[in-house]
Amino acid sequence: MIGAIVATLLPLCFLIILFGGGAHFLRNNIEQDGEAPIHRTLFYLSKYSILAIWGAMVLQIWGISLSVITVPPLIEVLGLAAWFFGFAFLYLGRLEMGSSFRLGTPKEHTRLKVGGLFRVSRNPMYVGMYATVVASVLSTLNPVVLVLGASVIAIHHSIVLAEENHMQKVFGLEYLDYCNQVRRYV
Repeated sequence: MIGAIVATLLPLCFLIILFGGGAHFLRNNIEQDGEAPIHRTLFYLSKYSILAIWGAMVLQIWGISLSVITVPPLIEVLGLAAWFFGFAFLYLGRLEMGSSFRLGTPKEHTRLKVGGLFRVSRNPMYVGMYATVVASVLSTLNPVVLVLGASVIAIHHSIVLAEENHMQKVFGLEYLDYCNQVRRYV
């Protein structure tokens, strides 16, 4: 029961931090919503699809099975491990982004983040999100979650590529040096 509560609180608290941070940004005259680096509809559809994938995981954790087959215990454990790992990266990545965090590419100048988790991955929040999607797929073994998850990861990879292009234009040689030292994901 405690495990299910904790596993449910992870995405809920993250969303509160995400949207609460947006309200804090607005009070400081900073717009959290940047420019969509790919087609706007596809960008937001993919972002909101993550909520459905997370919802599937939460339902599964609470015993509302979406599985078409019985999930083997080892797969359940791997799914939960990926869930906790993913949210650790999401929380830490968001914390380390600070006021540079945007949904999309910033409309104004921000600082290039290269410390903390950003020494391990140029995109720790995407690594975390990918891990939570994989966790949901493993935990539900549901073909709809699988297809939606694969789509979300593919679309988000194209977002990462577009954001990297933006970062190269904004930060130039500093960003290229960073790219030569740190991998895109892990």
